[in-house]
Amino acid sequence: MPLSRHVDPEELVERLHDAHLTQGGKQIRKLMTTSHLTPYGTRYASEIEVPKYRMPDEGAPADTVYQLLHDELELDGRPNLNLASFVSTYMEPNATQLMAENLSKNLADNDEYPAMMAIHERCISILGQLWGVNKGEKAVGTATTGSSEAIHLGGLAMKRRWQEHRRAKGLDASRPNILMGANAQVALEKFARYFDVEARILPVSKESNYRLDPKLVEKNIDENTIGVFVILGSTYTGHYEPVEEISKILDQYQERTGIDIPIHVDAASGGFVAPFTYAGAGGPKWNFELPRVKSINTSGHKYGLVYAGVGWIIWRDESYLPEYLVFELHYLGGTERSFGLNFSRPGAHVIVQYYNLIHLGFKGYREIMENCLANARLLSNSLEATTWYECVSEIHKPKSGVSGVIAGAKEVLASSEGETSADYVAGLPVVSFRLSDEFQKEFPQIKQESISLLMRARQWIIPNYALPPDENQTEILRVVVRESMSLDLLDRLISDLVSVTQTLMDKEGAEVSSLKHKDAGHAGIQSETKYSQQPISGGVVKRLEDGIHRTVC
Repeated sequence: MPLSRHVDPEELVERLHDAHLTQGGKQIRKLMTTSHLTPYGTRYASEIEVPKYRMPDEGAPADTVYQLLHDELELDGRPNLNLASFVSTYMEPNATQLMAENLSKNLADNDEYPAMMAIHERCISILGQLWGVNKGEKAVGTATTGSSEAIHLGGLAMKRRWQEHRRAKGLDASRPNILMGANAQVALEKFARYFDVEARILPVSKESNYRLDPKLVEKNIDENTIGVFVILGSTYTGHYEPVEEISKILDQYQERTGIDIPIHVDAASGGFVAPFTYAGAGGPKWNFELPRVKSINTSGHKYGLVYAGVGWIIWRDESYLPEYLVFELHYLGGTERSFGLNFSRPGAHVIVQYYNLIHLGFKGYREIMENCLANARLLSNSLEATTWYECVSEIHKPKSGVSGVIAGAKEVLASSEGETSADYVAGLPVVSFRLSDEFQKEFPQIKQESISLLMRARQWIIPNYALPPDENQTEILRVVVRESMSLDLLDRLISDLVSVTQTLMDKEGAEVSSLKHKDAGHAGIQSETKYSQQPISGGVVKRLEDGIHRTVC
């Protein structure tokens, strides 16, 4: 066994430093001290600000840059309290881990990631079956970066099919048009503008539930119509557009004229809601069960329950995707058939989509969507129970008949055991509401925008905006109920909405900037209006947010 001598480390280090080792005239070793002890202990702490619009000459420690960006981003709204967005803000830990493990994978690299591509194919197959692809049809589809890209692809396929049909008959193919309602999301209008298609945007009305009016469809189609965009879930009010009714109108038009006009269903949100809920799309068919529906898109990052970055489009059969639009790419040793507006795209989202489909299964998705609709109904009934608000959305109204505004909390029916969405008007779990006519007459100085701003001060993001053109004199507040809206969180949301409204009443519509935040449950001063004739307990007026909504639970 060899012998070892004791070494004095301090003496050794001192000797090495004293040696002044050099290389090329430059000292190799010199005594160094730690540049900073904490992420805040650098020059960015108080001496200079972080560079914003020019790259700095010298970098900064990683932990410092991380902490600075982390702190600045805390000024953003809280995603879970962002009730303006349909986009998913929650994923299960296992799904999040899968996404993190696969963030570096590019969906465009087919040959390098064969397992991921197999998962992509499985998702297409599952969605095709979910949306009613018939036996014998060869459905084809692709993941996209979202519904916007998917809508553009669906529109391009309809335009190319129309052009090929017209040219084969020697007819003019230079003036294509497409129909959509004025409630259409901007992506549909973008398709028309970007790809030189006349957008025939049909007005909506209260009678048509602020969605595409079937009566106007037949009046606006002609031989140059490449298709009709029908929306399964309007972003304004959550109403489903009547796909089957529009399909029948187009069937009758074809019988008279011989002109075959297809339907593309924009199911950005409804594609992951209608198939799972007991209400479905309200009874009528909406998917590939209708022969006239040639393509459907959806957003995996909405009610598909994946973080932002994935959409889907499926054609009922490969014959409806013109070969001219499909590119065959020879790339990195493999061959890929591609139809998309961009090349590289994240693959992790596709993997997580498959995880959700397999992990949750049909019953799991049904439970989540039914819960979302139940909470949306509770919010709707609670708002109308105050008599201050009326809902423009209708998912809380019994299917047998649409009732008027509920006069008071005692008239609101509690959810009975076994009740499902099938008992109510079908739609997305969206609550669109406005100040009631009676309230506006009593308090004309109170604006809905003030409610939105005061809710933002309490960290809730609830947009206030006008309905589509021709109905834009009416403004609505809108809440999108997502998976992460628990009953407990909903309870606080209702309390805060009532508290904010009553604060405005107490202040007689004072400037928002002059109002101070009051905690929910704080006893306020009784107003002299009929809206504030509230119960008195122990000589103290009880505010409505203390529990009026609990009577409708």
